[in-house]
This record gives sequence, structure tokens and C-alpha cells, in this order.
Amino acid sequence: MNCFSSPDPKFSGYKYILFFLIVIAGNHVAAQKIIRIDGSVISAGSLNAYLPKLMQKAKVQGLAIAVFNQNHVVYKKTFGYSNAEKKIPLQPGTNIYGASLSKSVFAVLVMKLVQEGKLDLDKPLQDYLPHPVYDYLHLKKWQDDYSSLKGDTLYTKITARMCLDHTSGFPNWRWDLADQKLKVLQTPGKRYSYSGEGMVYLQEVMEKMYGKSLEQLMSEMVFGPLHMKNSAYTWLPAFEKDYSYGHNTEGKLYEKDKDNEARAPSTLETTLNDLSLFVEGVLQQKIIGKKATREMFHPQIRIRSVAQMGPLSRRDTSSNDNIQLSYGLGWGLLKSPYGWGAFKEGHGDGFQHYMILFPEQKAGVLIMTNSDNGESIFKELLELTIADKYTPWKWENYIPYTGS
Repeated sequence: MNCFSSPDPKFSGYKYILFFLIVIAGNHVAAQKIIRIDGSVISAGSLNAYLPKLMQKAKVQGLAIAVFNQNHVVYKKTFGYSNAEKKIPLQPGTNIYGASLSKSVFAVLVMKLVQEGKLDLDKPLQDYLPHPVYDYLHLKKWQDDYSSLKGDTLYTKITARMCLDHTSGFPNWRWDLADQKLKVLQTPGKRYSYSGEGMVYLQEVMEKMYGKSLEQLMSEMVFGPLHMKNSAYTWLPAFEKDYSYGHNTEGKLYEKDKDNEARAPSTLETTLNDLSLFVEGVLQQKIIGKKATREMFHPQIRIRSVAQMGPLSRRDTSSNDNIQLSYGLGWGLLKSPYGWGAFKEGHGDGFQHYMILFPEQKAGVLIMTNSDNGESIFKELLELTIADKYTPWKWENYIPYTGS
């Protein structure tokens, strides 16, 4: 049923209101028109008609998308399948692995603690602990093993700010190194270098500081207040009833990973409905106020690398100087004629996501796909939905599809 269809004539008064609220809470939050950041307009109907065709061209099995105007969802819809082999429809309440969108959600938690005076962004994290981090018992599979840092003098300089703006000096993951032992590769605070390990380190210190797990902190300070009832950093039994598989470039299913320990930068399990609530919460400053939000979206470090990841991340260019490409706290930043844009990507086997907010325009878009071909439609989707022509798609390696 279209959300603008007329209900049965027997509906009247409060029953009609209840009917309307139930419908818009589901798959079809869709304004008749969407105002893009340049003031132009696109209709919900045109997106409904075109997006399945775009997915077919690019061989994307499932797409979940939400568009925001005036800090509220005005379009929210899913297309395609959560399991293409069994033709199971993807729904707004279907569990989707969030990949590195985890980092921006975690950043809001951290900034909440900063706002409450419980964490100083610039105090070395080791200074919060009574013992060296490598002296603590290893209670997890690998992520709390800091034994390789014994004798390292650089790690003691790492702060929460450095972990959030990716200047900690840690590699992305310890298994990227030849010996797979965590070490600081460069002076902390000097250069942007994307690092999941940095955020894991911040998480591990926070858990020791507060005596609470990441899940407890997220539930109390972010998920609970925003009514994100179907989000967690570990797999929950409740997700079994409706979850999405990732699909490779040929459309084949990946095995679903369900045994991750909670890691701040990478293990978020969520839904389109829940992440839409999160984006609204950020735009409306429901969890953190104006000052903390401004700090989170303030450029901390300028980025001049050719690419975000891989060997080209160590080479510099002026190609993105026109957008002043930078990193804030847990979010990438770019400057457009319509103000700063704050973005975050997610990339894992079979799951590719992107969201970008333009707070001054009170607008944004959230894109989630369950396909290794997902990133090939991001450039077109961003331009189509909100007229975002500023996302550095080459730097992100979002190479457009070539299908006809």
C-alpha cells in the first residue's frame, strides 16, 4: 500500500490517525517532494520508479535508503532482497551489518561523555588507567591484547581525540602488519591514517574506566534514548527472525558472521529504521548538544592523501583542496557551497554503506546496501537524492558501475 492511498471508508476520526501513524512508521516514509541542498526538488515517486532500475543495472541486490529534510526523515524505503537466492524482501526493520558506520555512532557516545565532563579529549588515555594497558588480563579473543606495546613510548601519547580523528598512529588493524603485532607506526597526532585499532583502544580504556561494556554504555546513552531497539554491537538472538546476508559481486551469498565481540569501530548490527533515528538524533542534537556537536563536526586534521585506503593513502595531492577534505571526530568532513558536510562510510564483505549530513541545510541521506557492488551507485545516488556533488568519490574509491 502506498502511504498516500486512502484507507478503507470504515476508518474515521482517531482510527484514521492511528492508521496513518502505523503506515508511516513502516516502509513508506515518503514526502511528496524532497528538497535537495541546492534548493532543487525531486519527487518520492521518481525515486521509487528509478532506484530499482539503477540497482538492476549495477547488480545491487538490496538497498535501504533514507533522506532527511528539516532534520527529519522525509523519505525512507527499502528495495530488493535481504537474501537474493531465496527472494526474501529487504525491509526497514531487517537487520543489516553496519560495518564502519559503527564509528560515527561510537563517536556520539564518546562526545556524550565529553559533554558530561567524564572524558577529556586531550588527556592521554593511558593516564586514565592505574596500570599500563599491556598489564591487564586478556579477557577477549584478541582486541584487548596490548602486550606488544610493552616498551613502546609513543602509545602513551594517544588521546581520545586522536582515536576519533584517525591520527593515533596505529594501523587500521594489527593483522595488516607482517608480524600481526600491534604497534604505533607514526607519531600520534601528526597525520591522518584510518585506524580501527585506534577506536578499539579508546573503547578498551573506556570500559576499564567505567566498569561497563561497550554494549552497556551504548544502550544507556545512545540506543535507549533514541529508541534504537534493534541495534547492538554484538549479534542478538532477536536478529534471527529477519536479517540480511551480504552478496558478492556475482550476487552469491556470504556466510553471515554472528560471533563478533563488540568492537566500537566495526561490529554494529542495526536496521534502516534504527539508523534513521540515529541520524535524526544527531541532526536534532538529542544526545549531544550544540557545543559537542560543533566540536564533533569541526575539522581536526586536514586530509591531502590521494586515497583513503591502501598505498595511495601515503601519497599527497591537492585534488581535494577545493572541498577542504578533513576529518572531525568520528566523521569525515568536506566544505561545500552549502556548508560543511559530515560523512561516514561503511565497507565489509557484502555490505557497503554511506551517509552524509549537511547540518546547515538540515539535510542528509543514509544509504545502506548488502552488495559488493553497492559503492558503484553511490555517486549517482548522492547527486540524485540530495544534489551532493561534493563527496570525494575518487578518494573513497566509489567507482561508478559500467553496466547499461
